[in-house]
Amino acid sequence: MKTITTLTQEAIALLKAMIATPSFSSEEEQTALLIEQWFQQNNIPFERENNNIWAYNQHFDAAKPTLLLNSHHDTVKPNQGYTNDPFEPIEKDGKLFGLGSNDAGGCLVALLATFVHFYGQENLPYNLVMVASAEEESSGKNGLNSVLKHLPEIDCAIVGEPTLMQLAIAEKGLLVLDVVVKGTASHAAHHNPDNPIYNAMPIISWFNSYQFEKISEVLGPVKMTVTQINAGKQHNVVPAECHLVVDIRVNDCYSNAEILDTVRQLVKAEITPRSMHLNASSIPLSHGLVQAGIALGRTTYGSPTLSDQSVLSCQSLKLGPGETLRSHSADEFIYINEIEEGIELYIKILTDFFRS
Repeated sequence: MKTITTLTQEAIALLKAMIATPSFSSEEEQTALLIEQWFQQNNIPFERENNNIWAYNQHFDAAKPTLLLNSHHDTVKPNQGYTNDPFEPIEKDGKLFGLGSNDAGGCLVALLATFVHFYGQENLPYNLVMVASAEEESSGKNGLNSVLKHLPEIDCAIVGEPTLMQLAIAEKGLLVLDVVVKGTASHAAHHNPDNPIYNAMPIISWFNSYQFEKISEVLGPVKMTVTQINAGKQHNVVPAECHLVVDIRVNDCYSNAEILDTVRQLVKAEITPRSMHLNASSIPLSHGLVQAGIALGRTTYGSPTLSDQSVLSCQSLKLGPGETLRSHSADEFIYINEIEEGIELYIKILTDFFRS
């Protein structure tokens, strides 16, 4: 078995290679090849569909529960504020700079190293499946959601996202609504009591002021925000429609379907969700994974940002090296010691969880 030091060195080398290889969402072919090579070099059989790659522990036993390790290898496009080459892995002052270093390359390579550590161990109480997924940043149809049908039933999961290795035990879901407020088109010079822009004003006010009753202990209230308004094409024509876009961050007390039903009941407009599958997620404070992290000095919190947790139906914990505030930023970086600590903590948490 490779030492943790060796695995860490190899993981950092893989991350540097991934930074140097563009992997925008749905264009991850080349980083997928790098991950294939990682598994080949460690003599681990793997499967691939599109740009998703997954593997099982050597002594997989269908009679045992299964734990998923997951992170993604796609990135957003580089922020315009970059002063470094986003595709050049630059190591300076203990930091590794480069696009995807923090979100979520550091998490992915740390989980890959962790998976290799446990791969050949016999008599694990859980099976392990490692999925390096695509299209997380775009919530695309060919990401983790497309792989789940090929996997055994997942009992719990660790999703690698930058959390400073603190325990994100809940994550808000996302529901985006296209809202069309109807009215009557007319010349602006004529009296029109059915102007859709005016009709939209109380609807906008409703989204601003309405409070869903259930408030999550971890995630707080549901948050609704009107983020876009579009109506009219010229100054002297009252349009027939006013279009709104509403961003709704859903807590773990509601499903997206429940939120949509409420909005449709109370808002007089044509309402179309862009998707329904990005639900909130959570894991109980009492779960063994969470307790193992707490015993190692980790703190718990609720995350407002979205990840591949949203497509999982099992209990899942978001946990990884790096800091979420660096994600999608100019001159993105991760500290080298965050990767080292991440691998060490992933292994300790799983070891303690397996013993519990």
